[in-house]
Amino acid sequence: MRADELLAQKHIVVCTGAGGVGKTTASAALALRAADAGRKVIVCTIDPARRLAQSLGLDGLKHDPTLVDASAFKRRKPKGELWAMMLDMKRTFDEMVLDLTSRDRAEAIFANPFYRHVSSTLAGTQEYMAMEKLWELHEEGRWELIVIDTPPTRNALDFLDAPRRLTDFFEGRFLRLMLWPYIKGAQGGIKLFNAGARAALRAVTKITGSELFSDVADFFVEFEGMYEQFKRRAVAVHELLGAKHTSFVVVTAPTEPSLREARFFADRLQQEKMPLGALLVNRTHDVPDAPGLQDPRALVAQVGGGPLADALAVYADWRTVAAREQRLLNTELGALGSTSVWRVPDLADDVNDAAALREIGELLATA
Repeated sequence: MRADELLAQKHIVVCTGAGGVGKTTASAALALRAADAGRKVIVCTIDPARRLAQSLGLDGLKHDPTLVDASAFKRRKPKGELWAMMLDMKRTFDEMVLDLTSRDRAEAIFANPFYRHVSSTLAGTQEYMAMEKLWELHEEGRWELIVIDTPPTRNALDFLDAPRRLTDFFEGRFLRLMLWPYIKGAQGGIKLFNAGARAALRAVTKITGSELFSDVADFFVEFEGMYEQFKRRAVAVHELLGAKHTSFVVVTAPTEPSLREARFFADRLQQEKMPLGALLVNRTHDVPDAPGLQDPRALVAQVGGGPLADALAVYADWRTVAAREQRLLNTELGALGSTSVWRVPDLADDVNDAAALREIGELLATA
């Protein structure tokens, strides 16, 4: 499938991959391309460097959706609308808790130091909150296309596994051993702490001078009854990701480690029956053959030096780079069936404005 077809047919596009491969740029370029075609689009980024905001002429992105002003596009305003936002992980978590319980109970949870730690630093929270924000944007129904720039991960599988890890955490399996003397166990997970357990926890606090056990106990008391709702939301998000109107674009670079991880993630998506739209190989080099220059290094020796010899040597070096990249693509991305592979060439300048994003979009359209 070509990029323009995917952008016209899908409601959700999830750009994923390892860090440093250009996911943010790809997300912004795809979103702008769809807006130029007349769609109402929002792009949500998790990139801490905020390059997306700079490329769209914004001082900074906020957690709330912001319409990109026409002035950012200079003479060529999109036919549709382009909105942008940056994920605030803790605020998204807070909003989800508010959606699952009452205001008073939510405020008690927000005040808990253990919750503040969980909502800000727990492994997998950022990936899960990105999907929670996707769910919220989908439920609002304001946009024809939602483009999500997923968090950079050391392992691409973190993205798919984050909901399971987070729901396992809230089920409290590892805490059963740590807090077993202080909790009342019951089938289906940790239940309410009894009065005796609370007294014991406070005694531990006095002895150790630490609030850890008390904070953990209070957190699970307040969270009691919400776990099943949390789990159902995770299932709903997973179903949304697997829907026909969703498509994953795996962004990678033309290096062996990056391509290997991209292929691993593509295979995992297919195993999970997730809709894989394309693999986008960023910053590639294509150096076509030129008549009479099949062996440029031999010609360097014949010329014997000077500017022409230098130019031939540079051409030979780039031919070598391009050939190596093509071998890697054939080796690592072979046998992908009907999955498209989009190649975006390495540009001379940085992508830092709407014009450069449009150039990327045009290159994608012809990839």
